[in-house]
Amino acid sequence: MNTNILDKVFLERGERKLLSLYFCAGTPTLDSTADVILAMQRHGIDFVEVGIPFSDPLADGPVIQNAATHALRNGMTLRTLFDQLTAIRSKVNIPLILMGYLNPILHYGIENFCQSCVEAGVAGMIIPDLPFDDYLRDVRPVAERYGLHVIMLITPETSDERIHLIDHNTNGFIYMVSSAATTGAQQSFDEQRQAYFRRINAMNLRNPRMIGFGISNRQTLETAQAAAAGAIIGSRFVQLLEDFRDPDRALDELFKAIS
Repeated sequence: MNTNILDKVFLERGERKLLSLYFCAGTPTLDSTADVILAMQRHGIDFVEVGIPFSDPLADGPVIQNAATHALRNGMTLRTLFDQLTAIRSKVNIPLILMGYLNPILHYGIENFCQSCVEAGVAGMIIPDLPFDDYLRDVRPVAERYGLHVIMLITPETSDERIHLIDHNTNGFIYMVSSAATTGAQQSFDEQRQAYFRRINAMNLRNPRMIGFGISNRQTLETAQAAAAGAIIGSRFVQLLEDFRDPDRALDELFKAIS
């Protein structure tokens, strides 16, 4: 089986720190998904997390919750999203990761979901509420058959034993949640969070790590990138996209904030 495109990004980065962005599919309009992804590609984003809107996004703060509500009102569905991604597959050369909750994926069917991911050029998935035991038993065998990575999240409360278990049983990268709180912009990372970053760094994990949740300015970006392979920005970009309703303008404003 060919190397997953996500692995190539990490293998070829050298010393360069990666930057990934999250947005919710179907915002600011139902047909915005392609424009947002292609704008990110033009701006040099390393890989994109495409949010699957859900009515009860427990891990997300108000900005992403509101985006999900708007997307659902706009008529976004998982089938529509796959159709949109398949239509632009030939134009996209950066990895796409779907990030969504388990309920819509189960309704779609794990096998069908993985097959649609391959058809749409998706490299992997993040399912925040997927229990690890269910992943090992039900999801991993199917995902591996399709060459897809299932990215697992860890938090400051995750035990060393569980982190090693995740590291041993997943590929792609480990998503380090900066805090146990929901998503949302923060001005800085306190010493407690930086101690968590150092603790994970010292574990010498097999998988690279990306830090997300709370990254919104130069200080938080540099702190996160210094402690991992790169950083993931979600809420700040989602809010800018909502404010300007133009992905290129939103990206320009984001780069001003983090430069």
